[in-house]
Amino acid sequence: MDDTLPPDARPGRPSAQARYIAIAAVVGLMCGTIGSVFHLAIETAVRWPSYLQQVASGPWLVVIASLITMVLTVLAAFVVRRIVPEAAGSGVQEIEGAMEGLRTVRWARVLPVKFFAGIMAIGSGLVLGREGPTIHIGASLAAMVSSTVRMADPERRGLLAAGAAAGLACAFNAPIASVLFVIEETHRQFPYTFRTYMGVIAAAILSVIMTEIIGGTGADMPLLSPQMPLFLLPAFVVLGCVLGGIGVGLNASILRALGFAARLQDRVPYLYPAVVGLAVGALFVILPDAVTGGEDVVTRLVSERPAAMLLILLAVLRFATMVGSYSSGVPGGIFAPILALAVCVGLALGAAVETAFPDVGSVATAFAIAAMGGLFTSSVRAPIVGVVLTLELTGSYTLALPLLSTCLAANLTAQWLGGKPIYEQLLERTLEQAGVRHRPATAAHNTGLA
Repeated sequence: MDDTLPPDARPGRPSAQARYIAIAAVVGLMCGTIGSVFHLAIETAVRWPSYLQQVASGPWLVVIASLITMVLTVLAAFVVRRIVPEAAGSGVQEIEGAMEGLRTVRWARVLPVKFFAGIMAIGSGLVLGREGPTIHIGASLAAMVSSTVRMADPERRGLLAAGAAAGLACAFNAPIASVLFVIEETHRQFPYTFRTYMGVIAAAILSVIMTEIIGGTGADMPLLSPQMPLFLLPAFVVLGCVLGGIGVGLNASILRALGFAARLQDRVPYLYPAVVGLAVGALFVILPDAVTGGEDVVTRLVSERPAAMLLILLAVLRFATMVGSYSSGVPGGIFAPILALAVCVGLALGAAVETAFPDVGSVATAFAIAAMGGLFTSSVRAPIVGVVLTLELTGSYTLALPLLSTCLAANLTAQWLGGKPIYEQLLERTLEQAGVRHRPATAAHNTGLA
């Protein structure tokens, strides 16, 4: 054998490559199945206010709804803190830390807690997305599988990334964006070899296959818009600049809220999640569009086109409830809430453009779609993922140019304002709390699997 060749280029390796890719495909199948059940359970659980309205009304309806969300939020936070604290939040930063060998994926604890506590928290009406837990679940399944088979260190880390990609693919039925997420978001940690890269693709494909078998095919948030005239591109750039500032503010608010919640937890345990639960539960009855993950809210707002003042109010409320929900210590992601918040901003600006240029017709939907990618980009700082994820979610491929312009402006604005990627900041906070010194990822790091 010629040792001067890279490992993946040496002869006699096809069987090993096929074995690894097959393992990644199995992880994708498992993630697509479990993730789809997780999503269906949340969709069923989140309907509880409609059943409550059949037995209560008026002030009692608001009081009971507040108490229900409060109890579920506190219970989910209690379970997470007592069993596996790293299951709080989305888990993306935990996966990135594990790929650097700085964190441990305790899959035997993460899987049940992320699944059941995630259903409680997201189903209660908190402004959290299902994609974060699904990504963590997918990576935990990868850690479980890799613990049962012999595998080199880079392959173990690559399988973690494959599981994470499978989770995102399952959450949004977006296989291309999930592969790009690994490339763009985990570029420092991912061990690039032929087999690990193909493993990510295989896991994403099989995850989406299972997702579509269980949950159906089609775009997750179908929103079609006609192609925009070129003279409106500057308006999309303005939208991106606005979203860049909002994204930086959102990240900073989440970090501050997490710090405040931690300090309050030391003084009055579980008061913070209780207050968040009470507020969200009341809004769930009074103004439902201000809470929940936001998948249904996005399509409803675009179809109903509320007045600009209501959209601004919803944007403010969703900003506050998202920050409060994420910092409450329960499982849940930020992708879907970011998209819903962005739609409020995009529709409001789109309505202003329609007023200024009445001859262009209805363009608010296009601005809402472009805003989804722009706010995602300014917070996560992954512009290509933001573009592709938005296109796959909505099916509006005619908006590629406005979407690219929005994401470019949002990313540049966030950079100029000194903003950092949200998951990088969350990982730094986690490592600081654990007393671990952050260092650049290398292939020689430990896998962080358990």
